[in-house]
Amino acid sequence: MIEPNPGSSSGATSRLATDLDGEQNPFIRYRERLDSYRRATDGGLSDQWFVDTVGSLDEAVATVDGHGFTVTPVIDGAALTAAADLAPEVVLTVKDETGNVSGSHKSRHLFGVALHLLVDEQLGEAGAAGVRPTLAIASCGNAAMAAGIIAAALERELRVFVPTWADEPVVERLRQLGATVEVCHRRDGEAGDPAYLRYREAAAAGAQPFTVQGTDTPTTFDGGRTLGWELAEQADSIDVIYLQVGGGALATAVSLGLPDATLYPVQAEGCAPLRRAWDRLSPDFDFEDAADHPDDYMWPWEDEPTSTATGILDDVTYDWLPLLRRTIVTGGEPLVVPEATIVEAHRLANEHTSIPVSATGTAGLAGVLHHRPAAGHIAVAFTGIDR
Repeated sequence: MIEPNPGSSSGATSRLATDLDGEQNPFIRYRERLDSYRRATDGGLSDQWFVDTVGSLDEAVATVDGHGFTVTPVIDGAALTAAADLAPEVVLTVKDETGNVSGSHKSRHLFGVALHLLVDEQLGEAGAAGVRPTLAIASCGNAAMAAGIIAAALERELRVFVPTWADEPVVERLRQLGATVEVCHRRDGEAGDPAYLRYREAAAAGAQPFTVQGTDTPTTFDGGRTLGWELAEQADSIDVIYLQVGGGALATAVSLGLPDATLYPVQAEGCAPLRRAWDRLSPDFDFEDAADHPDDYMWPWEDEPTSTATGILDDVTYDWLPLLRRTIVTGGEPLVVPEATIVEAHRLANEHTSIPVSATGTAGLAGVLHHRPAAGHIAVAFTGIDR
């Protein structure tokens, strides 16, 4: 799935693998690594049952979205490193998720969650017989679109809680997919994202979380790891990965799939609760105390979150604990990037690649521009299409 850039150097292209041979659906290709597969087989279900289940759900996704899941491409980022005047010793690989189901990586997470739901149903562990609760998510963009598509493929009802400023084309598409969209206004005296707060109320009343936050849907990391596993096959010996952070599930999952790469989570200066938590944990990094007293380290960003990278403006980094553990283990640290650099990364991506990526999707590249590494094989993920 390699798409070499015409301006790439031979040194960079030598670090990229050829097209991945064999099974192209990542949920079949890597099935034996998935927690859902382990649950299925531990429960007595066969490998063939799992393969058939993935295939059937993928066909349903293709009916809804026009195509199913396949290994997504990487490109050589030499033209980007040259345009950004990065050190010659830096080799950049870009993972392109814009052509994935729903136009972003979020679909990987939610397809993985869906597989867990199907395994639970088959094993009789999905609650009362015949009862399938309405699914629920709080989102205004890529996560909502992915949830709408996967829920439609599952033939499950979905409630989507969105802020007042949600893009109308996204809202309209969600309604076309059969989702119930609920616009959430801020109530007097409350802190935090009102859409997330209304979603939490729905979940407390019996709706089933169908989110990309591991705090609410722990199975969301399972499918997200497929991105890291693909990247490990496509680009040899990645030293460092820079990944944009909203709720934190993407960076956590990909780091789990690329355990030997140093992780640098990236947030915008207009909303950086992860770095604030890191600074409060430093220098001792007592994660036991953090788990016992989370509100001492992570709380909603006080100011109105602002950035052109709107998809990373979660005022709470929901999966901050597993993400910071991965960051510490790999030797990285959270980065806070000026807005001008967020804008510059998006401009460079548009000018020096053919990928139709959003400003949110290039925020990992903004981390590279801000951090300016001196050497090494670096990876970023262009994670969402510019709608």
